[in-house]
Amino acid sequence: MTNSVRKVAAAAATAVLGAALAGCGGGAGAPDAGREARMGTPAASASASASASASASASAAASGSPAASPQPGAPAKPPTMAPGPNGLTPVFERAKQQTDKTVALTFDADMTSDQGPRAADGEHFDNPALISTLRTLKVPSTIFMTGRWAEEYPDQAKSIGTDPNFEIANHSYSHHAFKSPCYGLPALDAAAARADVDRAFAAFRQAGAVNTVPYFRFPGGCYDDQALRALSTAKVTAVQWDVVSGDAFAKDPGAVAEQVLTGVKPGSVVVMHCTRSAAPVTEEAIQRIVPELRKRGYRFVKVSELIGK
Repeated sequence: MTNSVRKVAAAAATAVLGAALAGCGGGAGAPDAGREARMGTPAASASASASASASASASAAASGSPAASPQPGAPAKPPTMAPGPNGLTPVFERAKQQTDKTVALTFDADMTSDQGPRAADGEHFDNPALISTLRTLKVPSTIFMTGRWAEEYPDQAKSIGTDPNFEIANHSYSHHAFKSPCYGLPALDAAAARADVDRAFAAFRQAGAVNTVPYFRFPGGCYDDQALRALSTAKVTAVQWDVVSGDAFAKDPGAVAEQVLTGVKPGSVVVMHCTRSAAPVTEEAIQRIVPELRKRGYRFVKVSELIGK
């Protein structure tokens, strides 16, 4: 068993036992495992990327990136990381340069491949108010979007993906797991996983989003060496996080804000959500987080800027 597999296994056990404090709903009440899996970002997997992250180094953008040519304001050639041991997909979770007071706020636009009927019945997997607030506050952000979300909300995907304030990264098409078990998510085999990534990038292009970057976030944050190997030909950098907001299923924006403000360090990547029905207080929390971090001297950047340091 490799170090990364051991870490994933230990982290998953910790997350299940401690979801109320560290999982998707951390700090704001513990959701059940099924709801947590739908949001797909248990905190414990942040540590799982340590070995792959340590062995990879920043490099120029990979040629043949699935990202389209970006609009002005997005990096012309988004930086990626060099492959890890044995050519495995590299994993990034926090900037190596950890003295510069920069922080990346990332938002997962989650929607699974089977949630269309729920959207048709009126459930909102989008959050226009959050995007509007980020624009008003001038906060550069990275949106990790599923292809299914882009299909459901093509106008919003295009609006986000043509705004130089944002970059769109890949959160899979289906939001199915790339490693099993993973919080009850259906699992994909290696071939299906690789195709799922391509299908998501195709959905972004179909929606007209052009500010896309060759970064990928695993559904559930779950991965192992087999998953990293399956994505090795996709020429993406896997992006985890070191700060969990606890916004999933939270009802207290103050608790979410406090969890972020307590966790942020120079070079941090914060994971939040862009999904109204499952993360209803994120926009309000952002209104507290942004001015306070700026007061502390932090500058907000996209993930591409952190990776490029």
